[in-house]
Amino acid sequence: MTGPRAPVVVAIHVAPATRLPMRAVDRVEAEAGKGLVGDRYHGTRHRHVTLQSATQLAEAAERLGAPVDPALTRRNVTVSHGEMPTAPGVRLRLGTALLEVVRVAAPCRLLDDTLGPGAQDALRRRAGTVCRVLESGTIRTSDELVTL
Repeated sequence: MTGPRAPVVVAIHVAPATRLPMRAVDRVEAEAGKGLVGDRYHGTRHRHVTLQSATQLAEAAERLGAPVDPALTRRNVTVSHGEMPTAPGVRLRLGTALLEVVRVAAPCRLLDDTLGPGAQDALRRRAGTVCRVLESGTIRTSDELVTL
């Protein structure tokens, strides 16, 4: 008998600058102390990678009454299911990268413009997690998310 399966990466998105559209990629390099290579937050102090769950996006879509496109939430990595860990200090293995939870990713008002009125509220407590990269590695679609 096996336990519940680990969430797997179903989408990776990066944007080279703040207001530019997110671009889907199959893999990305996570650089320790810097973030995702090619992403707008690369080189920031703590906001290296943002994670979200397809389960929580489905809950938000139900509340919103419309689909929630993972790219439009502006999060970097979407996993197949489950709830994202939000307690600061929790460590996660994603691909070959080691991440540490910094804080909950709060939804911003701009989501009402991109996803529709009420999106910010629908994503409250469902908008994912902000992490920093502790050990460099590659993150690919189909990689498991393991809470350590």
